[in-house]
Amino acid sequence: MREVHVIGVPMDLGAARRGVDMGPSALRLAQLERTLEELGYAVTDLGNVEVAVPESYASGRAGVGDPLFADVIAAACRAAAGALRGRPEGAFAIALGGDHSVSMGTVPGAAAGRELGVLWVDAHADVNTPETSPSGNVHGMPVAHLLGLGDERFTSLWAGRPALAPRDLVYIGLRSVDPPEREALRRLGVAAYTMSDVDRRGIAEITVEALDRLSHVDRLHVSFDADVLDPTVAPGVGTPVPGGLTYREAHLLMEMLAESGRVVSLDLVEVNPILDVANRTAATLVELAASLLGKRIL
Repeated sequence: MREVHVIGVPMDLGAARRGVDMGPSALRLAQLERTLEELGYAVTDLGNVEVAVPESYASGRAGVGDPLFADVIAAACRAAAGALRGRPEGAFAIALGGDHSVSMGTVPGAAAGRELGVLWVDAHADVNTPETSPSGNVHGMPVAHLLGLGDERFTSLWAGRPALAPRDLVYIGLRSVDPPEREALRRLGVAAYTMSDVDRRGIAEITVEALDRLSHVDRLHVSFDADVLDPTVAPGVGTPVPGGLTYREAHLLMEMLAESGRVVSLDLVEVNPILDVANRTAATLVELAASLLGKRIL
């Protein structure tokens, strides 16, 4: 029986709106564990890593170039990385966010010192640095820091080396990209598929091509932000952008990734129950996780 290890990172320090720290609870309430057990997995829920609440700290931002809550976010990411790094060999890892800054811990934790390709499935590029970010909110910066750019409090988490190389990263679903992020993606040569690409070419063709772009790595991590979905499908997100993936496009993406046999870990992030309707967003993400882990129509 294949193992799945689940860790929660209840953090909203990186986001502009409160409530996403309740995402792990919402995803568990949506029967994540039972859903995976019904697929034949042995699920171990490791609970939540400890994360400070914003009210306990001053933001610490002195001005432009200083990210909000950097020290405490770094501490939470370090704890998340350690929790995932210690999972048994062969166990699938699922990290429950929290805002997307948690991926600065979950990606290197899932890698566990080995090469790992990353599919960043998101409406946003999250590749601002503290200098280019208009808000200072770290959930718009995790990719930059994983690539070794930005604040040393984050880049130092990985012994001074980038946790991710541009060639090991592919975006799917982009539709809200800041001008500095657009320039960064071009400069770095990162493969990126926007919703315009999805409209023109279809999610099936894009998924095949994305997997081919990462053919040099055997192990893949999927970092799935709920706001990649259209708000009609996933209303419970803090930064909704119209025109996202449909329910079936998202499931087909996950089904095809499952068929590749290469995905070893998953982030489910940016679920905000305060903004949701009857926990619909969390329930949808649990269904998508099931597709990634092998659930089929027939």
